[in-house]
Amino acid sequence: MAWRWVLAAILATSSLSLLGSAYDEFTSDTLINNVVQDPITSRLYVGTVNALYQLDQSLHPEAHTRTGPELDNRQCTPPVTSCEEAVETDNHNKLLLIHPSKDTLIVCGSLYRGICSLRNLSNVEQLLYFSDTKGEKSYVASAEESVSVVGVMSYYFNKDKGNFTVFLVAKGYGSHDSTKLISTRILQVHSDWVLFESIIEASAVQSNPFTLRYLHDFRHVFKDEGFVYFLFSRTLGAQDSGTKNFTFISRMCENDHNYYSYTELQLNCSAGNKYNKVQAAYVTLPGEALAKNMSSSGWYGPVVFVVFSSDDDSTSSAVCMYPLRAINQRLVEIIGACYSTKGQINNKSAVYSPYSSKSDELCKIENECGAEFLPSPLASRAEFALATDPVFTKKGLMTAVAVAVETEHAVAFLGTTLGEVLVLKLHLSTSPEVYGRAPGENTGDKVNKNLLFDTSLTHLYITTEKKVPVQACHLKTDCQSCVAQKDPYCGWCVLQGKCTRKGDCPRAEDDNTWLWSPNQQCVQIQAFNPPNLSCRKTEQVEIYIPSLPKIGPSDIIKCRFGSDTSEAVVMDQKVICALPDPVNIPSTPDKQGDSLGGRWVLYTVFKPGDISLYLLFSLQADSCPQFENPDPHLIPVGYLIPISFQGKNLDIYKDHTFKIVVLYNCSLGREDCSLCKNADPKYSCVWCANMRSCVYRELCRSQEPAQCPNPKITEIIPRFGPLNGGIVVTIKGSNLGIKKEDIKKVTVAGVDCVHQGDRYSVSTRYSDSGGVIIDSNASDPIPEKVSPLKGPVAGGTVITISGKHLDTANKNDVIVTVGGTPCEVLSFGSEITCETGVYKGQKVPLESLRVSVKYGKSTTKDVPVTFNFQYSENPKLTDYSPKTSFRGWKSKPLFKPKVNDQPPLSPQGRGFSKAMTAEEAQAFVGDASCKVTILQDDKLFLEAPSTQPRARSKRQRRDTSSDPLDLTIKFGNGEWVVGSVNYERKYEVPLAIIIPAVIVPMLLFIAVSVYCYRRKSQQAEREYEKVKHQLDHLEESVRDRCKKEFTDLMIEMEDQTNDLSEARIPFLDYKTYTDRVFFLPSKDGDNDVMITGKLDIPEGRKVIVAQALNQFSNLLNSKTFLINFIKTLEGRPDFNARSRVYFASLLTVALHGKLEYYTDIMRSLLLELMEEYVHSKNPKLMLRRSETVVERMLCNWMSICLYQFLRDSAGEPLYKLFKAIKHQVEKGPVDAKMKKAKYTLNDTGLLGDDVEYCVLTLQVLVHGEGPDVTPVKVLNCDTISQVKEKIIEQVYRNLPYSQRPKVDSVALEWRPGSTGQILSDMDLTSQKEGRWKRLNTLAHYNVSGCPTLFESVVFCLMPTEHVPGVPVENALLEDDKVFHLVRPADELDEVKSKRGSLKAKATTKAIAEIYLTRLLSVKGTLQQFVDDFFRSVLCSGAVVPPAVKYFFDFLDEQALKHDNVEEETVHIWKTNSLPMRFWVNILKNPHFIFDVHVTEVVDASLSVIAQTFMDACTKTEHKLSRESPSNKLLYAKEISTYKKMVDDYYKGIKQMVPVSDQDMNTHLAEVSREHTDTLNTQAALHQLYQYASKYYDGIIQSLDEDPAAQSKQLTLRLQQIAAALENKVTDL
Repeated sequence: MAWRWVLAAILATSSLSLLGSAYDEFTSDTLINNVVQDPITSRLYVGTVNALYQLDQSLHPEAHTRTGPELDNRQCTPPVTSCEEAVETDNHNKLLLIHPSKDTLIVCGSLYRGICSLRNLSNVEQLLYFSDTKGEKSYVASAEESVSVVGVMSYYFNKDKGNFTVFLVAKGYGSHDSTKLISTRILQVHSDWVLFESIIEASAVQSNPFTLRYLHDFRHVFKDEGFVYFLFSRTLGAQDSGTKNFTFISRMCENDHNYYSYTELQLNCSAGNKYNKVQAAYVTLPGEALAKNMSSSGWYGPVVFVVFSSDDDSTSSAVCMYPLRAINQRLVEIIGACYSTKGQINNKSAVYSPYSSKSDELCKIENECGAEFLPSPLASRAEFALATDPVFTKKGLMTAVAVAVETEHAVAFLGTTLGEVLVLKLHLSTSPEVYGRAPGENTGDKVNKNLLFDTSLTHLYITTEKKVPVQACHLKTDCQSCVAQKDPYCGWCVLQGKCTRKGDCPRAEDDNTWLWSPNQQCVQIQAFNPPNLSCRKTEQVEIYIPSLPKIGPSDIIKCRFGSDTSEAVVMDQKVICALPDPVNIPSTPDKQGDSLGGRWVLYTVFKPGDISLYLLFSLQADSCPQFENPDPHLIPVGYLIPISFQGKNLDIYKDHTFKIVVLYNCSLGREDCSLCKNADPKYSCVWCANMRSCVYRELCRSQEPAQCPNPKITEIIPRFGPLNGGIVVTIKGSNLGIKKEDIKKVTVAGVDCVHQGDRYSVSTRYSDSGGVIIDSNASDPIPEKVSPLKGPVAGGTVITISGKHLDTANKNDVIVTVGGTPCEVLSFGSEITCETGVYKGQKVPLESLRVSVKYGKSTTKDVPVTFNFQYSENPKLTDYSPKTSFRGWKSKPLFKPKVNDQPPLSPQGRGFSKAMTAEEAQAFVGDASCKVTILQDDKLFLEAPSTQPRARSKRQRRDTSSDPLDLTIKFGNGEWVVGSVNYERKYEVPLAIIIPAVIVPMLLFIAVSVYCYRRKSQQAEREYEKVKHQLDHLEESVRDRCKKEFTDLMIEMEDQTNDLSEARIPFLDYKTYTDRVFFLPSKDGDNDVMITGKLDIPEGRKVIVAQALNQFSNLLNSKTFLINFIKTLEGRPDFNARSRVYFASLLTVALHGKLEYYTDIMRSLLLELMEEYVHSKNPKLMLRRSETVVERMLCNWMSICLYQFLRDSAGEPLYKLFKAIKHQVEKGPVDAKMKKAKYTLNDTGLLGDDVEYCVLTLQVLVHGEGPDVTPVKVLNCDTISQVKEKIIEQVYRNLPYSQRPKVDSVALEWRPGSTGQILSDMDLTSQKEGRWKRLNTLAHYNVSGCPTLFESVVFCLMPTEHVPGVPVENALLEDDKVFHLVRPADELDEVKSKRGSLKAKATTKAIAEIYLTRLLSVKGTLQQFVDDFFRSVLCSGAVVPPAVKYFFDFLDEQALKHDNVEEETVHIWKTNSLPMRFWVNILKNPHFIFDVHVTEVVDASLSVIAQTFMDACTKTEHKLSRESPSNKLLYAKEISTYKKMVDDYYKGIKQMVPVSDQDMNTHLAEVSREHTDTLNTQAALHQLYQYASKYYDGIIQSLDEDPAAQSKQLTLRLQQIAAALENKVTDL
């Protein structure tokens, strides 16, 4: 029987008694979602699943229209015509609103992301408006069934645009819905507005992240005296509150179109807020009687009656009342506290902002209702909730409420989940009185919240999920419960044995026939006569029934005992029945105990018809044979125990055998200790250690051990599992616990497993899920191929999946799907076979489908797309051949014998072609097959073998080869020998003559060829060995050098890694990071106002400026203004590239609090930029340089979104790469003046001279920090400043660079003996070479140690204020003629060099190029660190930041919209937006993310790696030659590998699950919330305004020319800001 849904109208009489009243009903085939009534015409409009009905007030249908199902999918964006995922989807009605002035009905459903339509109010079949092409702005309701939507009609007034009718909508959050909690929707097309568009551009209660956070569930909305109220439940959003719901009522002014007055008040029902979640509500006046109880004056305004449920107790619910006056009074207190006491009441915080992170700015500005006085919506804290006690509580869940006033008394109608509608009179002084129910009780069908009265308040419309009759008699199955309900509709029909209405019971007017009053007694048997008798006797039984109904003369009464039936005799109140024969007496049922006999069924047959009276009773069992009290009940095997029992009435069972006791054996099935201890205590089984067996307690002479032996594992199934776990592992053995709770923890290969207690078997096995068995050769399964690749949509194709490690886990753990369709696994092993299922789609898919293999819960492996499975049309049988065949001997072919045939062969006969073809027929000559060329009905033509084959039988083979061979014909299973074939002998040349004649000349030719070849090859080999020796020598030297350098570096980097574990990587905080990325490259550098945060504002104007900047921030939040602002600036020629970069960075900081809005602006500008490049420029050049504001905005956006990724993933390999380069550079000489090093990756920074040096280990004592010394490695050729840098680096290695002392602030003292000497870079002892002075080094001061590499004396590091003479050193260093290791060539050197020979010059050049091999050595040493960094950045298999996926999808989407955008162009766009714009910047400037100092020498090597990274991201091939730069040649071999990494990275991102706008906005909102407060937002706004001031006239002109800006009065707002900030004269 199909389910039905019903809308019933029940008459409410003057006494409001529903019982016995007539009612009308309307039944729908699908679930009713919403019901509304037109107050003018009294028509009802019913929105159901897939239909809309128009009814009159008596529930008679006037019109209806189908609304679904339609092709749709939550993943699809309307219109869905091009969406492949679209399927037939039900349309759930989400909202119905009546617009009487326009005679229209607003209908919103769940299809197409919740788009609404307009229908004719007089005829709903007429569709007035519907459009699914207006985009996201027209998505009103929700696409999900569980999300509730409420709405109310309202108005919108704008002095420029006029007055409009709108409706307010409030809804929860669905995963594919629009992002607005509450929105204002327009009902007409005006200017750039479309129907149903949300006309409020930015509302504080529409921010998507908070819908996710609070889980709103709106239940009711209403208006009163200029206010709009929303009633809903939500969570508090805090981590400690979990997911518990709290009920709120929110209020805002109806004329406040920007929601500035929106305030939420928490409502508590009961002192402890037990009933916390609103289910339904009703607002009305309370009536005089209830009002007097609520107020002494007797006057009271509207009251909100609310039905609550409880999260803590799902079995109860309550009704609470909240006077609207009390709600408004508490809201005034909350808002007043915000004005007067900064949000506090009694020194406690009374308010908070649920939809804003700027809680400190809540209560700073005050104004009148409807003005801009609340920076963000307010909500009361839990301590200041409006609380009241329930007026009525009930077991079970109430779902609906409606309240009427009759004779000045408030009467509530309460719907429940059981289909009840309770009627109760409301009081405050006493408990409410439930004095009636609407028809229907305990039907188990929920009453919908749409409980409403008709316009005359005489009828109540009830919506249930099943038809609600006026009575529910059939639910009572026995007489007692039927009569006890006191329902005049229902009574017990004795003649039918069921609860019915009186009209449905025959002869209901007769006495004791239809019982409904508790005073009437149900029909019962009171006595038997005789009470018991032997089953061997045949007698009559008198049955006494006091309330027997009247029996007519034509009625027949029968008695049935088991299967025996006999007629009965009625005498007054007695019924006389005859017993059946003893052989027909049935056995006693098991549940009847030990009685012997059966049950009586007494029934009456009335004429006409088949109506019966049924009475059931049992025979008395007192005289039945019985065995009682056996002692003991249990007897163990092997132990002698006496048995006793009591018997009764056993004489008739002499010589019979009965089962009385149980014999048992303790050892059976209890082979070990755990099984023994698990035995039922009643058996007294113990584990006997001496006997090593489970025995009866008395049989064991030793004491039972307290604990069982250690567990023993004998088998683990399966032996292999996927690395992610999620499969069931069964462990078998002995002594594995007594009960499942004994298993405390299971680990498999070190991984925790979840014990599945329901599958535990005592001692023998237990199962766990989630574990992993890791063998030394184990790895994840890798499916590689599928065969076959096609099959019919009907399924049944057996496909074979092959690959590696497929036999991981068990067959039961494996699930195979083909494009989501299950494929039943048939066999499991090194290959998996499965049978495809029926494809459920509407039509055959055009594309092949991915084959997926799921192992357990956590591992899913896809077969490569090249082996996708293609569903094809089902095969159709159109013909078959042959249509005849051989059956029996009569129809077999007949052959005519042929003897001594010779090739070609042609056997004859008849019946050949009846059921055989030439391809199917087979013929044999001896053991060789002959091809059947032609098959006719009477003849065969065969191709015999050209050479004589062997005979088929061994006997024939022993005969001479000249004997004839059998000719055999084989048709199917039939085989005939039809003749024989002779082969003539042929005389041939013996092999002994042929072989020498051929081989001898060949050997001569080979010998001559080998001699010539050996001679030539020896000559070439000598030349090759010579060159090879030279190459090997060079390669060996480079290899040894690289190996040594790499070993040294790894040892040093291990120390650095240990340092990293002791002191964390010195990441910069978010503010410093953004300051350096955004503003460090600016012309002011570290002194930029955005880094210092210092604004030059007079003290007296700071308050005014702060307020004006806040207004300017609000103005920037207008998309119309901001777009005009940016375009005006970019149109000015003096707004250069540097200004654009700086402006974009300021804008990023200013809008950091609303990164979702910032992203929207960036997208809009990028779309315009893309259109410009695609249609008028070269598309490949887009995003290459920061020539526009939006390009720099994109760079900043990436920097913001990837900060956390840097800290979590890519930061560590980048830091290690930086430290490795720094260590490698500093282990060799570095020229302090020329900034060149012996070890570098940059050929221009390579130190061309071979400088002699040795390593010293200094013992350093830090002044004022105790006697401990620190060993520091330095070079004797280092300048004093370089030595101090290395000392500071080592001594303060656990501190970030910014917290270390600077080189100029410390002095170095050498203490070789009792006295000390201050060392400096330049002093009076410095060496001179002509006009040049050499910087002092440790070698200059004769600091010894070489070659022992240790300096025994101590160096002291102290502040410079303790050292005299430092100014002298600084003055000496100001001399330009200063060098360190290599003296630059001056004029005299150049003259000398001109006199030199050309040969000397060539030698000098050659020597310089020899040093280039050092680049290769350094490169090999650093290769691992470079590879690690590239992998961390370019590995899509790891965590990919959502911003990267989101933006790359945006580029792919836009590329598809333009025909002239190639795949290479998209690759370039992605490269320009991420690697070029972000990673190269970070790679070249590690100090942007780390607190480190990057020297010029280290920077030169980083630039080479950055260039390699850039080359890897380009699509163009680099052709290298001898003229190519050394930097390009250095990584030429690795470039191809890196290019593949980039391609795979881009492809991997493209295949990832898309990041929706909602998810991206959630992520951005979280970033805003965490970091905005740390940034210099005010300074950014101030600097931005400087641009607005500089280009003020142009901006004003642009705004005046924009109609949208005029409508929003943006010009006026900018003029007001200018007047406040700089006293600019305006037109005000």
